[in-house]
Amino acid sequence: MRKKSTGTGANIIPKCLSALLIFSAAAALLYEAAPSFAVSQPFFAAGRVKYKGGGDWYNDPEVLPNMLAEFERRTGVRCHKKEVVVTPDQPGIFELPFLYLTGHGNLKFETADIENLRKYLLNGGFLYVDDDYGLNESFRREVKRLFPEYELTKLPNDHPIFSCFYKFEEGLPKIHEHDAKAPEAFAVFHENRIVLLYTYESNISDGWADPKTHNDPEDIRENAFKMGANILYYSLISNQAELFNDDTGEVNAN
Repeated sequence: MRKKSTGTGANIIPKCLSALLIFSAAAALLYEAAPSFAVSQPFFAAGRVKYKGGGDWYNDPEVLPNMLAEFERRTGVRCHKKEVVVTPDQPGIFELPFLYLTGHGNLKFETADIENLRKYLLNGGFLYVDDDYGLNESFRREVKRLFPEYELTKLPNDHPIFSCFYKFEEGLPKIHEHDAKAPEAFAVFHENRIVLLYTYESNISDGWADPKTHNDPEDIRENAFKMGANILYYSLISNQAELFNDDTGEVNAN
């Protein structure tokens, strides 16, 4: 069953704008020697990860531009609304606050990919991996190589990522049906911060595609964009402890 969300997110837009300014300063500190992408700051930009192994890392190339356009429209955060393709070993990933990885097939990280990606994630970067059906086995293998010291932890429905902008009372929404399994969200935490988010049996990013790509109903696409807004927003503020209530884990909107 597909789940519905509630809430407008309007009451925390100022926090999101503040977070963008924080991100702009933080991005400069991630990697001083990184070569420059054609992205003007302080635009929020996201990179699609081109990986080895044979998986279709490139599928639905419109999803990131569409999601970034929606994020800008809904939050007021100015976004670079073009897809930036990067490989995990590129120094340039340190100029991007958000990386996105998807596909149906095999994922394989080389040693240089792991070393660079670990440095990126442990120093403020954020990686979102969306299983497009068929990625799960290779992803779980590679994430153990990427973070052997950490477990991939299932997120409860009351985690702040499900309420930081839009409210999803039942947790991760179901966008595409594959095996009739419940959608699940997992994360790798470092110093109490999500550095890697993984969504399984949900296929959130397929809902960001153009309407004719998957012929999804409008309410399903709306849920996908709302959850995408939460993910992007959370990635911006997750380093800022003062934006969270210490007792409840909710975002402080005042």
